[in-house]
This record gives sequence, C-alpha cells and structure tokens, in this order.
Amino acid sequence: MKRLRTPAWIARHVAMVVLVVGCLGLGWWQVTRAAEGNTLSFGYAIEWPVFAGFVVFLWWREVRHALRGPREPGPTPAPPAAAGPEPAPTTPVVRRPVRVSRVPATPVEAVEDGDLAAYNRYLSWLNANPGARPGDYPG
Repeated sequence: MKRLRTPAWIARHVAMVVLVVGCLGLGWWQVTRAAEGNTLSFGYAIEWPVFAGFVVFLWWREVRHALRGPREPGPTPAPPAAAGPEPAPTTPVVRRPVRVSRVPATPVEAVEDGDLAAYNRYLSWLNANPGARPGDYPG
C-alpha cells in the first residue's frame, strides 16, 4: 500500500475525487434543468454520471496495476545441450524496400472525355500554383 501514498498517487487520488464530484454535480445540475422543462438535459443527466463511472473505472484499474507491481520474469529455460561447438549467432537480414517507378496509366485507345480533360487541366494548374485559390483559375 505504500505505493499508493507517493506524491504522484496522492495527486491521482485527489484528481479522481474532484472529477467524480464534479461530474456528479454537473449531472445533478442537468437533472434540475430537466425538471424545469429542458428536455435536452435528460440526456446530459444520464451522461455525467457515466463520465464519473468511467473515471472511477480508470482509477481502479490503475490502482490494481500499481498494486500488482512489475512482472517478475519467468524462469528462463536452459539451453539444450549441443553436441558440437556453438553455432555463430546469425545477424538478422535487413532487406531494402522495393522501389517501383510510377508510370501514369493511359488507356491504349481511349476516347478523351472533354469534361474529364478540363478537370485534369484544372487539377494540374492547382498543383502547379500551390498558393492560388480555386477562384483564381484562368480557365
């Protein structure tokens, strides 16, 4: 339990209490607004306690994780007895990425669509003029 009394954990405990009280207070505020006739507040009246529950869930999970402590390494298996000399350790093979040249795909006998060609010219103009706005296009 000494692990949960460090300054960092005390700050976490205080933050959890403040957040839960704040969320529940906001939930109660939404309940009073909903009672006054604000129908949207009914959803928020349910939402804030859910947030408080989530804060408690995260705090409890972190407390359990801290109390569990670091995992102790398991027993290391003994290496098998080798009949001959030990093999030299192999270094991992580092492979270089494959470079593929990108060639624009053009259909063999394509009929050019006028609207598509105009749009492609517009896109190439935007690419050539990065600071320009679409309204500056001369075409």
